[in-house]
Amino acid sequence: MEKGLFIVFEGLDGSGKSTQIDQLIRYMEAQGHQVWPTAEPTGLPTGKLLRQVLGGGGNTDPAYLAGLFLADRVAHNTDPEQGIGQILEQGVSVISDRYYYSSFAYQGMDTDLEWVMNMNLRSPAIRRPDLCIFLDVDYRTCKERIDGRKGKLEIFEKNAETLARIRDKFFEVFHLLKGQENIRIVSADRPMEEVTREIFGLVNEMIAQ
Repeated sequence: MEKGLFIVFEGLDGSGKSTQIDQLIRYMEAQGHQVWPTAEPTGLPTGKLLRQVLGGGGNTDPAYLAGLFLADRVAHNTDPEQGIGQILEQGVSVISDRYYYSSFAYQGMDTDLEWVMNMNLRSPAIRRPDLCIFLDVDYRTCKERIDGRKGKLEIFEKNAETLARIRDKFFEVFHLLKGQENIRIVSADRPMEEVTREIFGLVNEMIAQ
């Protein structure tokens, strides 16, 4: 049995990741592929703690958050039932809403970026994706979308300036990883259907390999 593909979606909050992930899942399943959607923070104990902290209920020190995300990511990869490795070995493709690129951008913004990158990239338990798709949307548009949602804002969603800094850090990270990882930047400031078609094309390239 061949392993499934490991695809990661990244982008600012409000960039449309959930919509495009849903579209891709339906497309891949229609092509006969089994797909398992997942996200970070996970639904595992480490992820539940992270969601509490991101909601403003705990220590928000960036180094502490980076460590929590590392622990959650190791669990995400190695859990005997829901781990990425276990799912891929079954021939099922995994599509994750966020992965270590988010740690690099969000926590690397306010603590040592090299440290955050090294502890993730050098961990033997954390696998590298086959494809990372970054949905690039103007930070002001993302903030408008975030403000239009119901519910409490997370700590990184509260002001447009923070979103702008996060976007800049993502692009710094992508420059550092150039030639090492398969990262595709997709302009998502376009009609949804155009963005979806481009994503389908990128995934078809991977399937054809």
